[in-house]
Amino acid sequence: MSFRLNIGKVAPEAIQALNVLDEYLKCSDLANNHKNLIKIRVSQINGCSYSIHKYSGEARRSGEAEERIYGLTAWKTSNLYTEDERSVLFLVEEVTLIKENHVSDEVYAKAMNFFDEHYFSQIIMAIITINAWNRLTIVAKMLPEKNGEIRY
Repeated sequence: MSFRLNIGKVAPEAIQALNVLDEYLKCSDLANNHKNLIKIRVSQINGCSYSIHKYSGEARRSGEAEERIYGLTAWKTSNLYTEDERSVLFLVEEVTLIKENHVSDEVYAKAMNFFDEHYFSQIIMAIITINAWNRLTIVAKMLPEKNGEIRY
Protein backbone atom coordinates (compact mmCIF):
# COMPACT_ATOMS: atom_id res chain seq x y z
CA MET A 1 0.00 0.00 0.00
CA SER A 2 1.37 3.41 -0.91
CA PHE A 3 1.43 6.33 1.50
CA ARG A 4 -1.66 8.50 1.47
CA LEU A 5 -1.94 12.16 2.36
CA ASN A 6 -2.60 12.88 6.02
CA ILE A 7 -4.87 15.91 5.76
CA GLY A 8 -4.56 16.50 9.50
CA LYS A 9 -0.87 17.22 9.08
CA VAL A 10 -1.13 19.17 5.82
CA ALA A 11 -4.28 21.17 6.58
CA PRO A 12 -4.91 21.01 10.34
CA GLU A 13 -7.37 23.90 10.14
CA ALA A 14 -9.68 21.73 8.00
CA ILE A 15 -9.63 18.96 10.60
CA GLN A 16 -10.20 21.54 13.32
CA ALA A 17 -13.38 22.62 11.55
CA LEU A 18 -14.67 19.04 11.76
CA ASN A 19 -13.57 18.88 15.39
CA VAL A 20 -15.78 21.91 16.08
CA LEU A 21 -18.74 19.95 14.70
CA ASP A 22 -17.78 17.01 16.92
CA GLU A 23 -17.71 19.27 19.96
CA TYR A 24 -21.11 20.68 19.05
CA LEU A 25 -22.51 17.15 18.82
CA LYS A 26 -20.90 16.09 22.12
CA CYS A 27 -22.71 18.98 23.82
CA SER A 28 -25.96 18.37 21.93
CA ASP A 29 -29.15 16.88 23.29
CA LEU A 30 -28.68 13.70 21.25
CA ALA A 31 -29.17 10.60 23.36
CA ASN A 32 -26.20 8.21 23.50
CA ASN A 33 -28.17 5.44 21.82
CA HIS A 34 -28.92 7.72 18.86
CA LYS A 35 -25.31 8.94 18.63
CA ASN A 36 -23.98 5.39 18.72
CA LEU A 37 -26.40 4.07 16.11
CA ILE A 38 -25.66 6.99 13.79
CA LYS A 39 -21.88 6.64 14.04
CA ILE A 40 -21.82 2.88 13.54
CA ARG A 41 -24.48 2.60 10.84
CA VAL A 42 -23.09 5.47 8.73
CA SER A 43 -19.65 3.84 8.95
CA GLN A 44 -21.08 0.45 7.92
CA ILE A 45 -22.83 1.94 4.90
CA ASN A 46 -19.63 3.72 3.85
CA GLY A 47 -17.50 0.63 4.42
CA CYS A 48 -15.14 2.47 6.79
CA SER A 49 -13.47 -0.27 8.82
CA TYR A 50 -11.50 2.17 10.97
CA SER A 51 -14.66 4.04 12.01
CA ILE A 52 -16.71 0.87 12.56
CA HIS A 53 -13.96 -0.32 14.92
CA LYS A 54 -13.70 3.04 16.69
CA TYR A 55 -17.41 3.72 17.10
CA SER A 56 -18.30 0.15 18.08
CA GLY A 57 -15.75 0.44 20.88
CA GLU A 58 -17.21 3.78 21.96
CA ALA A 59 -20.70 2.27 21.96
CA ARG A 60 -19.57 -0.69 24.11
CA ARG A 61 -17.91 1.65 26.59
CA SER A 62 -21.11 3.69 26.86
CA GLY A 63 -23.10 0.54 27.67
CA GLU A 64 -24.51 -0.43 24.27
CA ALA A 65 -25.37 -4.14 24.05
CA GLU A 66 -23.24 -6.30 21.77
CA GLU A 67 -26.23 -7.78 19.96
CA ARG A 68 -27.47 -4.30 19.04
CA ILE A 69 -24.05 -3.37 17.65
CA TYR A 70 -23.81 -6.59 15.61
CA GLY A 71 -27.45 -6.41 14.57
CA LEU A 72 -27.14 -3.01 12.92
CA THR A 73 -26.34 -4.52 9.53
CA ALA A 74 -29.82 -6.10 9.52
CA TRP A 75 -31.71 -3.55 11.62
CA LYS A 76 -34.71 -3.41 9.27
CA THR A 77 -35.59 -7.04 10.08
CA SER A 78 -34.66 -6.88 13.77
CA ASN A 79 -36.74 -6.28 16.87
CA LEU A 80 -33.74 -4.94 18.83
CA TYR A 81 -34.43 -1.27 18.04
CA THR A 82 -37.19 1.03 19.25
CA GLU A 83 -39.40 2.92 16.83
CA ASP A 84 -37.56 6.19 17.43
CA GLU A 85 -34.22 4.43 16.82
CA ARG A 86 -35.60 2.93 13.62
CA SER A 87 -36.63 6.42 12.52
CA VAL A 88 -33.05 7.61 13.12
CA LEU A 89 -31.69 4.64 11.16
CA PHE A 90 -33.98 5.36 8.21
CA LEU A 91 -32.63 8.92 8.21
CA VAL A 92 -29.06 7.60 8.41
CA GLU A 93 -29.60 5.47 5.32
CA GLU A 94 -31.35 8.13 3.27
CA VAL A 95 -28.93 10.96 4.13
CA THR A 96 -25.84 8.78 3.66
CA LEU A 97 -27.15 7.35 0.39
CA ILE A 98 -28.78 10.64 -0.60
CA LYS A 99 -28.38 10.09 -4.35
CA GLU A 100 -30.69 7.06 -4.25
CA ASN A 101 -33.87 8.57 -2.76
CA HIS A 102 -32.86 11.92 -1.36
CA VAL A 103 -34.75 12.05 1.93
CA SER A 104 -38.23 10.77 1.26
CA ASP A 105 -41.28 12.58 2.61
CA GLU A 106 -42.23 9.38 4.47
CA VAL A 107 -38.92 9.10 6.33
CA TYR A 108 -38.88 12.84 7.05
CA ALA A 109 -42.46 12.84 8.39
CA LYS A 110 -41.88 9.76 10.54
CA ALA A 111 -38.83 11.36 12.15
CA MET A 112 -40.70 14.59 12.77
CA ASN A 113 -43.36 12.57 14.61
CA PHE A 114 -40.70 11.47 17.11
CA PHE A 115 -38.45 14.51 17.32
CA ASP A 116 -38.81 18.26 17.46
CA GLU A 117 -37.04 20.44 14.90
CA HIS A 118 -34.02 21.10 17.12
CA TYR A 119 -33.40 17.42 17.86
CA PHE A 120 -34.04 16.51 14.23
CA SER A 121 -31.41 19.11 13.21
CA GLN A 122 -28.90 17.54 15.58
CA ILE A 123 -29.57 14.10 14.10
CA ILE A 124 -28.93 15.44 10.59
CA MET A 125 -25.73 17.21 11.68
CA ALA A 126 -24.49 14.01 13.35
CA ILE A 127 -25.11 12.02 10.17
CA ILE A 128 -23.35 14.62 8.02
CA THR A 129 -20.39 14.87 10.41
CA ILE A 130 -19.78 11.12 10.56
CA ASN A 131 -20.06 10.92 6.77
CA ALA A 132 -17.35 13.59 6.52
CA TRP A 133 -15.05 11.75 8.94
CA ASN A 134 -15.63 8.47 7.09
CA ARG A 135 -14.66 10.02 3.79
CA LEU A 136 -11.44 11.46 5.21
CA THR A 137 -10.57 8.15 6.84
CA ILE A 138 -11.28 6.17 3.67
CA VAL A 139 -9.24 8.55 1.47
CA ALA A 140 -6.32 8.24 3.90
CA LYS A 141 -6.78 4.42 4.02
CA MET A 142 -6.70 4.49 7.80
CA LEU A 143 -7.16 1.00 9.22
CA PRO A 144 -7.60 -0.25 12.77
CA GLU A 145 -5.01 -2.55 14.27
CA LYS A 146 -5.71 -5.21 16.87
CA ASN A 147 -3.85 -3.25 19.53
CA GLY A 148 -5.91 -0.11 18.85
CA GLU A 149 -3.23 1.67 16.82
CA ILE A 150 -4.01 3.39 13.54
CA ARG A 151 -2.33 2.16 10.38
CA TYR A 152 -2.07 4.24 7.20
